[in-house]
Amino acid sequence: MNFRRGRAREEPEINLIPLIDILIVVLIFLFLTTTYNRFAELQINLPEASADKANQPPQVLAVAVDATGKYAINGNAVPYSGADAFAERLREAAKGAKEPVVAISADAHATHQSVINVMESARIAGYNHISFTTQTRR
Repeated sequence: MNFRRGRAREEPEINLIPLIDILIVVLIFLFLTTTYNRFAELQINLPEASADKANQPPQVLAVAVDATGKYAINGNAVPYSGADAFAERLREAAKGAKEPVVAISADAHATHQSVINVMESARIAGYNHISFTTQTRR
């Protein structure tokens, strides 16, 4: 039964203004929360080199520093009595190597000063190649 026979049927309207307002709010939220990273501040062209591999790998002096401030060179405990004395111990451990690499393995709880002591001793000994060992997180 159709009781609305004589009446014209109204077309439904979709009001787009609330939809546009919601989209603008979402866009503003995205703009504010997005982080922009700059991967390279300077555009540089690095020089090229075609050097062969070294005939022999460099000698590595493994210097360990534990959390209590004790030092070891190549696994041998060495007391620290000053930068000059420790530099002499580094020279003895290098056994006349020209440019050894000083690999510092410091405990995560070792003091900053302990690591600086090793670096200063390496500088006094004339060893400019210093590296730090780390471990990956599990």
